[in-house]
Amino acid sequence: MPVKVLVVDDSLLIRRLVTRMLEEEKDIQVIGQAADGLEAIEMIKKLKPQVVTMDVEMPKLDGIATLRRVMRECPVPVIMLSAYTTAGARATMEALALGAVDFVGKPMKPGQLGPMIADLKAKIRVAAGVSLGKVAARPAAPPKPPAPAPAPGFRAKDWPRTAAGKIELVVIGCSTGGPAALQNIIPRLPANLPVGVVVVQHIPVGFSKSLSEHLNRKSAVEVIHGHTGDEVRPGRVIVAPAGCETHFIKSGGKVTVKLEKCNQPIPPATFRPSVDQVMTAATKIYKGNLLGVLLTGMGRDGAQGMLEIRKLGGRTIAQDEASCVVYGMPKAAIDLGAAEKISPLNKIAQEILDLL
Repeated sequence: MPVKVLVVDDSLLIRRLVTRMLEEEKDIQVIGQAADGLEAIEMIKKLKPQVVTMDVEMPKLDGIATLRRVMRECPVPVIMLSAYTTAGARATMEALALGAVDFVGKPMKPGQLGPMIADLKAKIRVAAGVSLGKVAARPAAPPKPPAPAPAPGFRAKDWPRTAAGKIELVVIGCSTGGPAALQNIIPRLPANLPVGVVVVQHIPVGFSKSLSEHLNRKSAVEVIHGHTGDEVRPGRVIVAPAGCETHFIKSGGKVTVKLEKCNQPIPPATFRPSVDQVMTAATKIYKGNLLGVLLTGMGRDGAQGMLEIRKLGGRTIAQDEASCVVYGMPKAAIDLGAAEKISPLNKIAQEILDLL
């Protein structure tokens, strides 16, 4: 059965183009179009689509206000269509925090429409498999949780282990569902966090800065968008910029970030930066004094990097299946034997603190 999609956009041209191009696929069926948020809510309740594509900027009821009502009244997986502007990026981060599954950037030039639609098709297929319970879930501040159980098949003697208190850096990797998951972790870290944190979120170029700003507004720790020369230090979270590889340099007892831009196209199913690349780069400086965390996301990125951390005696945590929007990256790490612990999302922040 094809995935039933509702297209929501105030532009008649965009609605027609998106509909026509989506319906080129046999496994996708557009069952309706809405021109504004109020119409979208009525059509969601009536037509019950499996996925909704929604413009961020609309009259009467904008994408953010519409999303709030949808999550409350008629939860359904939503993919936002966002403009590559500062305001558009900020609104997109808010939408992802409110429960949108993912987003695609609106094309700025005619030649960009095809790649955007290809990206949208792939994300619609992923979104169709997301459960409504996960879509409607909201971050909660739980009491201090018990320690998670070891991952299946893990035996303590299998790997070396860094001495307690020696963790010097936390590297967190995520993809689909990551911005909302990060909001459940980073704001729970204290301002006096004794280590630095690096976040690798799969996200298009132009949106990682807004992600860092969004998290910084909500957090006691300092959250910055990484630049070459930024120091990795306690109480600071560095969001790795999209489109660059992130490396680390140690000099005079200080570790700084070095970004390497690459003008070559990113191959399909790969990312820049990748979680594997950043985790592996971190092991060259910190050896086993690392904590690797893998959150919700599609694919296998991060599994090999987590394995390198484990081999050197570092600690690793994978988000559990029940709380993942997409149980791809954590599962790959668990299957590889790279995950020391498996934790529900709402317990990972405390688990990080317990391991420091």
